Amino acid sequence: MTDDEARTGPDGRADPQPDTGGRDSGAGAPEDTATERPPGTTSADTADREPPGTTPLDAGYAEPEAAPPAPNRGTGPRGTDLVPTPLRVTSEVCARTLIIAATFGLLVFLIIELRIVVVPVAIAVLLAALLAPVVHWLVARKVPRGPATFLVLVGGIALLGGLLSFVVNTFIAGFPDLQQQLSASFQSIQQLLAGPPLRIPTSQFDNLPGQIEQAVRNNVDALTSGALSTALTVTEIAAGLALALFSLIFFLYDGPRIWRFMLKATPQARRDRVDVAGRRAFASLVGYTRATVLVAVVDAVGIGIGLWAVGVPLVIPLAALVFLGAFIPTVGAVVTGVIAVLIALVANGIIPALIVLGVVIAVQQLEGHVLQPLLLGRAVSLHPLAVVLAVAAGVVISGIAGALLAVPLLAVITAAVRSLRAPVEPSPLLVNAVNPRHGHPIASVGDTSDRPSFVSRILARFTPSS
Repeated sequence: MTDDEARTGPDGRADPQPDTGGRDSGAGAPEDTATERPPGTTSADTADREPPGTTPLDAGYAEPEAAPPAPNRGTGPRGTDLVPTPLRVTSEVCARTLIIAATFGLLVFLIIELRIVVVPVAIAVLLAALLAPVVHWLVARKVPRGPATFLVLVGGIALLGGLLSFVVNTFIAGFPDLQQQLSASFQSIQQLLAGPPLRIPTSQFDNLPGQIEQAVRNNVDALTSGALSTALTVTEIAAGLALALFSLIFFLYDGPRIWRFMLKATPQARRDRVDVAGRRAFASLVGYTRATVLVAVVDAVGIGIGLWAVGVPLVIPLAALVFLGAFIPTVGAVVTGVIAVLIALVANGIIPALIVLGVVIAVQQLEGHVLQPLLLGRAVSLHPLAVVLAVAAGVVISGIAGALLAVPLLAVITAAVRSLRAPVEPSPLLVNAVNPRHGHPIASVGDTSDRPSFVSRILARFTPSS
């Protein structure tokens, strides 16, 4: 056999896969075998019929399909995907609302349980908001803070003690006249009830003192326990007054340092904004207390003049009661006005009582439409419905003390929230915590100067310019 026959084969055609010597003839090694083609076909024809990317070894072999992965927690649908979106959002909102409500309920519960401590401290904060501007004024005139605090406290206690002494002495002095007028009014009421249409026998009124005495004897135990509880209440009031006075001293003397210590609990990145919010909240409280005192004075003087003109007894004690009631917004003025009208009705008759009612309504309208909008201003702008609801909630939670503290607390929270929601606030050093005009966020950062007051603007109109 020649070399040409060895290369072309016995039939003269070229060997499709010549042996290049690369086969491994070792034992167990796989052999390269050629794929058989039909006679008369070439390798090009075979390549045209085969899909791209296949080799003769892959011909006639199909790759099995990939089996789906086994179900597990990572590949299966999540539980939240099976819940409709509205239901999921509603449940999340309800859960967060319940958490907030539970936290608020726990806070209210703690306040009620610790009311012997919380109420005196809150009253001390109110008094500090009323007296802090005076201390600040003295300190600004080179008076040391310690002597300034001492002078303000002594002056305030002397003024309050003198006012209470005057009211009590006036009440004691006018009580005999009131007793005589009450006796005369009782007789007139007795005659009115004995006539038509009621026709109540006068004998029932004659036995009224004996019935009262018998009722007292039958309820000795209840009255004794009530006296003991009253003694405990008096003790609690005395302890609360001592705590309020002690707290007031430190609030006036060391208030800025106490506030800086409380700021350490806030995040460093938000400390300046919280500082500004706290300063504006206290400035709002200063404006509230100042305006409330002025409104209370106007109410007491106006109603007192009306009672004096009509001839109602105990004018000074009733005016003092009106003054104290004005510290409970809306509700206090109504209650004290009703008491004044009832005293006038019993002591003087129906016509003087109607006159006193007209005076009370006129003073309250003056307060609601002129004094409060003018004195409170934007620093403490609260809707009347919010005031009434706050007073009602305060009465339910903590009685008279709650009614007294509800509106100031609402004013403080409102001022703080407004400051925190403001887009831009100035440096804390530019916000004066004892200036009521700084109780509301300013329009711009550069507008930090004190705006002139209403009285200053009025006087400026009538003052000729030089």
